Amino acid sequence: MNQPVSIRKCQAGDEGALSLVGQATFLETFAGVISGRDILEHCAREHSTDKYAAWLNDPASAVWIAEVEPGRAPVGYIVLTTPDLPLADLVPGDIELKRIYLLSRFHGKGIGRRLVDEARRYAATNERRRLLLGVYEGNTAAIAFYEKYGFRQIGERTFKVGATFHHDFIFAQGV
Repeated sequence: MNQPVSIRKCQAGDEGALSLVGQATFLETFAGVISGRDILEHCAREHSTDKYAAWLNDPASAVWIAEVEPGRAPVGYIVLTTPDLPLADLVPGDIELKRIYLLSRFHGKGIGRRLVDEARRYAATNERRRLLLGVYEGNTAAIAFYEKYGFRQIGERTFKVGATFHHDFIFAQGV
């Protein structure tokens, strides 16, 4: 079944939907890869409604949500914000694609591309130099997706999930 999916800019009150999708996609992606305890701790801290409310209230951040019909159920989202990456050449014109999450049932339908297009439009409209993002080194599907859309690896970082450190790649795309 090919259900219509709309994408809209988020506003205050969307933090519950964002938290739900964030936790669901994180669990769906990393169950069996990262320890269950670490996933639960990470989701409680990094996918809380307070975390999303903070982004929604931050003038330096922008958030979009993908919703499927019927009923506009949330299935994915993106968060753009001030970069928090260990890069020596960060400038005010950089913006981080902090989150791009989509339930796997909706992969391969062009929704991820539409979300990246929203990020690109926002970055261009706001005179950003480049989009940056971090991705877990073992998430080969996400890495292939980013490379397909013109992102290139420019660095690496250590990223903590729960109590365990993991290795991420840092990718960039000029705007």
